[in-house]
Amino acid sequence: MMAEKEDAGSPAGPVGLSVKDEEMGMEGELGEKKEQEREEDEEDEEEEDEEALPHAEFLDIFEEGLARIVQDPLLCDLPIQVTLEEVNSQVALEYGQAMTIRVCKADGEVMPIVVVQNATVMDLKKAIRRFMELKQQREGGIKYISWRYVWRTFTLVFEGEKLVDDKKKLKDYGIRNRDEVTFAKKLRKQ
Repeated sequence: MMAEKEDAGSPAGPVGLSVKDEEMGMEGELGEKKEQEREEDEEDEEEEDEEALPHAEFLDIFEEGLARIVQDPLLCDLPIQVTLEEVNSQVALEYGQAMTIRVCKADGEVMPIVVVQNATVMDLKKAIRRFMELKQQREGGIKYISWRYVWRTFTLVFEGEKLVDDKKKLKDYGIRNRDEVTFAKKLRKQ
């Protein structure tokens, strides 16, 4: 009779199982469930590996999608091998957060350089460098340009004024959207 009272009143449940035994049984079940989940995850990973595209095919699909995006009227001015930086610049132009500076080289080529509204002369120089690097990559031209030599030999000029202070903002020189800046050869000091 005393055994029946202990069984009926104990939270252990069925006769002969203690709370500890039940917890061990639950841990065993949880362990089995975790093991099954691991096996299923491994099977899913194997299926994903089998479905993975070779790098070349992935690039082809990506470039096709990118070509479709670039057909959008907002982005139609961009080259097909567009970079994220170029897309962001184009969007910034549309929102009025950036401006285009037309940089004229001595050979007559005009480079449309996009910079933020409050850009400095140094920002313009960096944008010119990036523009030229992308152009060289796309055309397969010169591999290396010594920008130290370029800036030692040439200067940027806007309406007869040399842009000599790298920290000065373009707006302080009076440069606005679609203005022309030219490369001019520096005169040698005698």
